[in-house]
Amino acid sequence: MKRRQFLCSVAAVGSISLIGVARAAGESMIVYKDPNCGCCEAWANAMTNAGFTVTVKHDDDLPAIKAKYEIPAEMQGCHTAVSGPYFFEGHVPLEAVETVMSRRPDIAGLAVPGMPAGSLGMGSDPQASYDVYSLSKNGKTEVFMSVRPS
Repeated sequence: MKRRQFLCSVAAVGSISLIGVARAAGESMIVYKDPNCGCCEAWANAMTNAGFTVTVKHDDDLPAIKAKYEIPAEMQGCHTAVSGPYFFEGHVPLEAVETVMSRRPDIAGLAVPGMPAGSLGMGSDPQASYDVYSLSKNGKTEVFMSVRPS
């Protein structure tokens, strides 16, 4: 690769990253989490680094939060985040959060059930493989995006 191509590639990647941060700038987010959960803290920090204004609320009654947002048991993760009209349940990737916040689809939120290895906040695993689900306002779920090894 020639020097000019390399520099243009680096500039393009940097611009894409800044666009995501610009979209999140000014958006507030509340993250409800167990006070003792470190992976939830890592996820919240990733949202802060992306430009969201994050408030972390330690809550011992997370089932009540999940019930409030009508998140089905099979879609539940270890924390629940809320931004605008959307919830983000579990270790939803930043790309999926940014897509929802920029496109504003007519859904209730996104969910990554459980705690998949390699998901945002759950360490780095190049073999990470899991699905991100969208949840409609009437409770219907469908795959929003899939994360698969490169």
